[in-house]
Amino acid sequence: MVYSKPRQLRTEEIPGIVDDFSLENRCRFAVEVIDAIVREVGAHRVGIRLSPFADYFDCVDSDPVALGHYMIQQLNKHKGFLYCHMADSSRLLPLRKAFNGTFIAAGGYDREEGNKAVAEDYANLVAYGRLFLANPNLPKRFELNAPLNKYDCSTFNTQDPVVGYTDYPFLEDGSNNDESSIQA
Repeated sequence: MVYSKPRQLRTEEIPGIVDDFSLENRCRFAVEVIDAIVREVGAHRVGIRLSPFADYFDCVDSDPVALGHYMIQQLNKHKGFLYCHMADSSRLLPLRKAFNGTFIAAGGYDREEGNKAVAEDYANLVAYGRLFLANPNLPKRFELNAPLNKYDCSTFNTQDPVVGYTDYPFLEDGSNNDESSIQA
């Protein structure tokens, strides 16, 4: 296949291409992918993690609440959409209330805070990503109110096949007296 060289834009074309940062255009790719997947497998099998409040690597939105609401409106168009999972922020509750399906909150919850978030209808479910990584038997630790292993962020994106994801100790004999533990 042969591709033509792109043509140079005329001056009057530039604003229409580079200045349209509307919510619709910023979200277009994600919305089109979601719509296509829902058409293929059904909304009841599709969930998404959104991070409108993300603020790292110079990736921040000027109005994350509006961004979150817009995306939730798009998800709500699909009756039975499985779940919306969002990284926690003090501004999640309005988004949770706007979403018609199962809402999962994440972001540094411990056992007590996670239970409170569900009990107070802040979320239907709570995700414990980092805690689960460092505590392979986290449900058992929560059940026993046992100490938790601390996670080590410096090992999260390493090429080492042994250090990080697979070397955290399991709970033994109902407790863990390791010095590197913290109480849940």
